[in-house]
Amino acid sequence: MATALEPSWLHVLEGEFEKPYMKSLKSFLLEEKQKGFTVYPKNADIFNAFNHTPFDKVKVVILGQDPYHGQGQAHGLSFSVQRGIVVPPSLKNMYKELAEEFSEYKIPNHGDLTAWADQGVLLLNATLTVRAHEAGSHQNRGWETFTDHVISVLSEKRTGLVFLLWGRYAQQKESLIDTQKHFVLKAAHPSPFSAYNGFFGSKHFAKANEILQKEGLTPIDWQIV
Repeated sequence: MATALEPSWLHVLEGEFEKPYMKSLKSFLLEEKQKGFTVYPKNADIFNAFNHTPFDKVKVVILGQDPYHGQGQAHGLSFSVQRGIVVPPSLKNMYKELAEEFSEYKIPNHGDLTAWADQGVLLLNATLTVRAHEAGSHQNRGWETFTDHVISVLSEKRTGLVFLLWGRYAQQKESLIDTQKHFVLKAAHPSPFSAYNGFFGSKHFAKANEILQKEGLTPIDWQIV
């Protein structure tokens, strides 16, 4: 599993892959496939968030919960889907908010957020795999232990990161973040069920860029083509 990881992440996380919980998780994933279940995303994409956003390049962290469980959707980046797949409702609302925040923003016709990841936006799900068509099916198997450790390591070893915590689940992760060293922006989840409760109008994308500029960093170009 670890061999698929980008070198800078492997350096800070290497010890995790030898821990009992990770070995148990690996066995569980092998069992799922032996039983004939389809697991998303495909193996090569599980660590995409890390491979597109090296540890020392992270500027912004957007926390999701679970990969999409439909065919061809998940590719290892939270909220993102592969090109050619219908843009999911939460991401549609993220685009809508971006168009409100930036007058020149053009809503993309696809949902591939790789361009954000390549600029330093860590698109991290709490759980990195899921059984096809069964939301939440790989929760509490060990992934959360791993991704909580990722957040803790970022908090400890980096400074001035912007964490966007949308919805109650993501906001529970604030306890892992040193808020004296980092910036935490909280709002409702962009899901259609909650977006009108404070996600719309949060201006999180513009605020994140303002913080980055104050920190002397290049802001994120949120426009996707």
